[in-house]
Amino acid sequence: MAARQPFTDTDTADEAVRTTCDDASTCKRFATSKGYWKDPYIQYFVRSVGERKAPEINRGYYARVQGMNHLLDAFIRKAECDCQVINLGAGLDTTFWRLKDQNLMPRKFFEVDFPTIVARKIHNIKTKPPLSKPIIETHSTDSLLLDAHSLDSDRYCIVGADLRDISSLDEKLKKFQLNPELPTLLLSECVLVYMTPSQSSNLVHWAAETFHTAMFINYEQKERFLKTSWENADALDMMTIYSMLPQEDVARIERLEFLDEKELLQQLLQHYSICWATKDKLNLGKTTLCFRYT
Repeated sequence: MAARQPFTDTDTADEAVRTTCDDASTCKRFATSKGYWKDPYIQYFVRSVGERKAPEINRGYYARVQGMNHLLDAFIRKAECDCQVINLGAGLDTTFWRLKDQNLMPRKFFEVDFPTIVARKIHNIKTKPPLSKPIIETHSTDSLLLDAHSLDSDRYCIVGADLRDISSLDEKLKKFQLNPELPTLLLSECVLVYMTPSQSSNLVHWAAETFHTAMFINYEQKERFLKTSWENADALDMMTIYSMLPQEDVARIERLEFLDEKELLQQLLQHYSICWATKDKLNLGKTTLCFRYT
């Protein structure tokens, strides 16, 4: 019998990061249950609505989800769906299913996360027909490549990998037909902040060197992108993004719950930002380089 590996500080830190997956998913589940936005699939990953969240938290998640989706959808439309998406640290995210419903599918949608989280997600997909059916519908053969820590189909792939191990990450993604020649959208909501500066820089640099036409959307700062071979980088704090969202919908969600101290929301949203960095060899155009609603 093999000797048990010692429990290290790294193990503890990684477990703390993994718990953020559940925290974020629970917050999104609650916000959707209150009607902030529609997500018919999150219920299959998070059964319980959970404890009540403060209105400013719900509005913050609303702004974050709408902002990320706006940039992602704009990129896919500009590429006319002839592109690929890589969701780094995807957790229990449901974006693939939303894009399928909206007929906005990229050529392939990749997700990467810790193997333990990937195993949980694969289990839910296997046992919940509303999750598995869209994957099967976009697959051309009778069988999927499936094991404990990976699922691969024609249009959707989920991989268990450590984002700090760039060579292994690159090898696994290319094994599942990642195409460096395709316009590529990399999505990372809250991953880089949990890595050391050198580890996150290595990941950002790998993305810049691997794809000649790409966009990296990230829920934090832009400086690291400008230092790692990206051509352009922009960022807006979440309060600014909140003010730019379609005002009819903002008015709708503000009627859902009473918010006594709006200053708390402003302080919360000013603390965070969405950053997007780009490389544009194929000249997809400035629609992907700016944040605006039309």
